Amino acid sequence: MESIVFILLIGIGATLVMDLWALLRKQLFGIAPTNWGMVGRWIGHMRKGQFRHTSISSAHAVHGESTIGWTAHYLIGIAYAALLIFICGESWLFEPTLGPAVALGIATVVAPFFILQPGMGAGIAASKTPNPNTARLHSIINHVVFGVGLYLSAMILKLVLSLELLN
Repeated sequence: MESIVFILLIGIGATLVMDLWALLRKQLFGIAPTNWGMVGRWIGHMRKGQFRHTSISSAHAVHGESTIGWTAHYLIGIAYAALLIFICGESWLFEPTLGPAVALGIATVVAPFFILQPGMGAGIAASKTPNPNTARLHSIINHVVFGVGLYLSAMILKLVLSLELLN
């Protein structure tokens, strides 16, 4: 049970790091963050059997699409944290290392490249966007940041637990 709570906290923490990075990118470089409402719209259309769109922005709006998108975003972050622990074992929770976390972060870019982007009309690995290589680079960077977030969240959790043990 303890491991499940740790996985939840690490997944939420890593996703939050990714979201903070998106805000920083917007402030420093003027790069718009992901519109999770459009992701929610895409997911919302799935219950009607529509998994691919020419352009998700021109698809009919779905009730609660922003909530759906943000919820999915955090649930996926938690699922990736669980995958990391499945691969590395529960011992990683207590002795986190950067390498596996970043490697998993990089590996997770497969999902947007081959599922999310094609489903939303951007093509495989953003091939139908105005600047595919730039979009790909941003996806990779975002997922590296997520991997770093997995590590940082685990380290913060380890620190908090060690401070708690001292009391």
